[in-house]
Amino acid sequence: MSIFKRCRFPVDIILLCVRWYCKYGLSYRDLARMMQERGVSVDQSTIFRRVQRYAPEIDKRVRHVE
Repeated sequence: MSIFKRCRFPVDIILLCVRWYCKYGLSYRDLARMMQERGVSVDQSTIFRRVQRYAPEIDKRVRHVE
């Protein structure tokens, strides 16, 4: 079963935001602006919720592989 079940946004957009937030320490507001520049309308609070939900799970799965 996918951890992205019932998501409104495409998985690649979610992964991109979570990765940029964790890797580069960008603010949620900056990420929302960057997505807007790329034609994706997403609110900073939505990015916050997605990072809080998916970052620990992605980290767990990545560390399990290593």
